Amino acid sequence: MSEVDLVLGNTEKLETRNYRDFGLSDSARVRVNDIMSVRETAAQFVDSFDGRARAFLQIQNGCDHRCTFCIIPFGRGNSRSVPMGSVVEEAKRLVAKGFSEIVLTGVDLTAFGADLPGRPSLGHLVRKILKLVPELKRLRLSSIDSIEADGELLRAIAEEERLMPHFHISAQSGDDLILKRMKRRHQRKDTIEFCRTVRSLRPEAAFGADIIVGFPTETDTMFANSLSLVDEAELAYLHVFPFSARKGTPAARMPQLDRATVKDRALRLRAKGVAALNHRLGTLVGSEQVLLVEKQGIGRTPCFAPAQFLASAGAGEIVRARVTGARDGKLVSELQAA
Repeated sequence: MSEVDLVLGNTEKLETRNYRDFGLSDSARVRVNDIMSVRETAAQFVDSFDGRARAFLQIQNGCDHRCTFCIIPFGRGNSRSVPMGSVVEEAKRLVAKGFSEIVLTGVDLTAFGADLPGRPSLGHLVRKILKLVPELKRLRLSSIDSIEADGELLRAIAEEERLMPHFHISAQSGDDLILKRMKRRHQRKDTIEFCRTVRSLRPEAAFGADIIVGFPTETDTMFANSLSLVDEAELAYLHVFPFSARKGTPAARMPQLDRATVKDRALRLRAKGVAALNHRLGTLVGSEQVLLVEKQGIGRTPCFAPAQFLASAGAGEIVRARVTGARDGKLVSELQAA
C-alpha cells in the first residue's frame, strides 16, 4: 500500500530508533521480526492514562495455546511474563501517581509465571502486590482462563478484600463439542464449577464471559447450550462475538454458517446478556456499595456494576453510596457521608 510509510512488528514497535525516520529514508520499510523468536517481555509500562479512575498494568504477553479460531499467537508470539519484582515496582509507581485501582492485563493472564524462574502463578503475584503495595486500594483482573486458575488465586479471592470480586472468563461457548472443535482446554461444566466455587468464597462475586456465536458447525442445539450457560453459570456481563474467520486458522477451513444465522444468534445472546445484567443489578438495590468514580456522576462497584449519582466527586475518588434503584443497565445511587 503506497500510503503506508512504515510497518513495525510487535517487538519493533517498542524500539524508539524505529520511529526516527518513519520509513522515509533508505532504511527498511517493513521491520518485522519472527515473533516466535521472542522469549522475553520487557517492562512495557505506561504511567499515564486518560482520567484518574484506574491504571492498566501489563504483566504478560503472547499465548502458548492454539485455539482454532485465533490468530493472536502469530502476532503476539508465545507466552512471556514480566518478572514479579518489576510488576510490584510499577504498581508502587502507579499508586504514587494517585491511582486507586490497578487492572492486571495480559493476552493469557492466567498463564503468568510459567516461563519465570520458580514458575510463580498469577495467584502468587496477586498476593505479592497486595502485600508489598498496602496503599493500593483496589486490584482487579482482566479476562482470565478459568481452567488455569490456581489454588493460590482462589485463596486470594477468598481472603483479599482488595481483590475485586469481578471475574471475566474466556468461556467462548457453552457446548462441549464446539469447545473441542475450538481446541479449548475446558468443558462447559468447568465454567459452571469455577463460578460456583468462587461464589462460595465471595458471595458477592459477579462474572462476565466472552462467547463466540456462529462457530463453524454450530447447530441450534449447540447455540442453545451457550444461551443456557448464562443462567447456569449466572453470568452478568457478556462480550458476544459473531464468529469471523481469520485467514490461516483451522476454523477458517471448517464449514461456515451463513451470516444471517450468525447475526441472529448474536442478537439473541446479547438480549440474554441484557436481561442477565438487569437481573444482577436488581439484586443490588438497597445495598451499600463502595464506588470508584470514573467521571462526574458515574462510578463502579467492586463487582464492576456501573452506578450513577448526583453529588460532586472527581475521577479516581472512592466514595460510599446506597443503591436506590436500577435502570438502563446502571445502578441509581445516593452518596453517603464519609
